[in-house]
Amino acid sequence: MKTNTHLKNAVLILSIALLGMTSCEKENIRGDEELANLKLTAVTISSTAAVTGAKGATDSLYAMDVCKKGDKKVAVEFSALPSAIATYLTANYPGYTFSKAFQIADKTTASVAGFAVGIEFNGKPVAIKFDASGAFVKVLEIREGKSLKGKGFHAGGCFDNRDGKQRDTLALSTLPTAIKSYLTATYSGDTLLHAFVNKDQSVIVISKNVNYFATAFSSSSAFIKRIQLPAFPAKGRSIEASVLPASATLYLSTTYPNYVFKKAFEIKSNNIIKGYLVLIDANLTKYAVHFDANGQFVSVLAIR
Repeated sequence: MKTNTHLKNAVLILSIALLGMTSCEKENIRGDEELANLKLTAVTISSTAAVTGAKGATDSLYAMDVCKKGDKKVAVEFSALPSAIATYLTANYPGYTFSKAFQIADKTTASVAGFAVGIEFNGKPVAIKFDASGAFVKVLEIREGKSLKGKGFHAGGCFDNRDGKQRDTLALSTLPTAIKSYLTATYSGDTLLHAFVNKDQSVIVISKNVNYFATAFSSSSAFIKRIQLPAFPAKGRSIEASVLPASATLYLSTTYPNYVFKKAFEIKSNNIIKGYLVLIDANLTKYAVHFDANGQFVSVLAIR
């Protein structure tokens, strides 16, 4: 009797183990299929080695949602791109380096649906989608290979700032003395508002002197450049993302998938709202986006 009981228990345990293995195998199959489907709509643009200041082992970087599943992606030379794309890149990413480009053909009509272009801008990869005529569509989200599935980032990865914890915010009181001295001596009329430290340890300081400015410094606190941010020259106050008009928020989420909100300012003149200036991070590049009073897009500037 005892022998039969032991035998039944052994069979039961074996059955559970086999069931568990089968379940795991099915989950792995589902995971592999999901990963394969993601790769079908993405393109490899570079590797983590292309990110200045990146840590860890080299991994591929993918531009996401480049096309629909079934569309044909063909690598093309820069010379094959519409001239409008070169004009856009020169105007919006001065000093960029071309990496690679893909022509996207619609799976149903076989006609050209658009282009995906990868560039390097200040030591960071940028992937941009254009339509068939070369008009800008959106900045594509970039993910590491190990983060293709899920939320799109992992701790310690290139894009771990997507967790929204604002680890790249630098307290103004902790700015290096050399940077403080330079700003005081060169731009004494500036009111310092915010500062960021990038993965390559360069620093961006946001300030206001009638207009808004971004001043960039190297990791050794040497001055790099100063640019005026796009906004109406008037009084401004810092606001939270929740205060932005819905149309502005929709534009940001559509045009910069998985972007990270950094800072925003409400611009007023004679107590009337004239617009909004929003600072975001998209794939490690900081952008200043200008909206009018209704939250409609006006202009954008890639800071660094």
